[in-house]
Amino acid sequence: MKTLPLRHFLLALAVVAVWGSNFTVAKLGLRDIPPLFFTFLRFFFVFFPLAFFIRRPPVPLRLLAAYGLLIGAVQFGFLYAALEHDISPGLASLVVQSQVFVTIGLSMGFSGERVKPFQWMALLLAASGLGIIVIHGGADATPLGVVLVLISACGWAGGNQVSRISGPVDMLGYVVWSSVFALPPLLLAALVLDGWPAIAAGISRAGTATWAAVAYQSVANTMFGYGVWGWLLARYPTATVAPLSLLVPVFGFTVSALVLGEAFPLWKLAAGLLVLGGLAFNLLWPRMARQPQISA
Repeated sequence: MKTLPLRHFLLALAVVAVWGSNFTVAKLGLRDIPPLFFTFLRFFFVFFPLAFFIRRPPVPLRLLAAYGLLIGAVQFGFLYAALEHDISPGLASLVVQSQVFVTIGLSMGFSGERVKPFQWMALLLAASGLGIIVIHGGADATPLGVVLVLISACGWAGGNQVSRISGPVDMLGYVVWSSVFALPPLLLAALVLDGWPAIAAGISRAGTATWAAVAYQSVANTMFGYGVWGWLLARYPTATVAPLSLLVPVFGFTVSALVLGEAFPLWKLAAGLLVLGGLAFNLLWPRMARQPQISA
């Protein structure tokens, strides 16, 4: 199997580090700006600078609209709502990875395939980890926070399914042009649920750090992250690049602990090992099973 040279491995690692640290950065931005308007700003500053430089991908508008709504309004809208008060950045970076299993379920539903035994085992491991989070979460993860992040994961999985239907496209262009469809519902939801007084107050007290957090969402997380990840996937097999995404929660926990002082008790370690173990088992078992057996 084609492997990543060191410079491209480091590039992929940089993307994973950006994606993992983004949970903490978003938490900092949410101290001033309400979550739904924060989400609106993220996609606003993705679309308007880049739409002038990147062509719209040749896919039907309905697919771009569906992707924009699922990723923008559902994935990040619910994720940022949870991050505001109901879940820590480290745990959010872990729980949202459950999108892998929702993606499998959606794929099975569309293709008619049955879930394989190793996938049930992987799901059981990850579900056990999520159960530990619900039981021990406390202030670090309220039941509402876990539910909101699981809904976010469903939005991510739905977006994955839509992008798969769209076929091979420039992923950065796809994200940029789908973002415009997320803006109207996000702005409407922000005005109704966040409220204009909270939005205005947040904008007025937002300082350099808050606007840097907004910029990080658009520039680092989206432009750099999706651009580089798509570039790598165009040059290397998915099985070579995808396993590195397992490191996102590792960076999520580490950055949250360093910046926000998020505690890391034993139950978090156990939950993390179970969820990541399930993800790794689902991702790596098919490759391991295909390895030729060496006879004595």
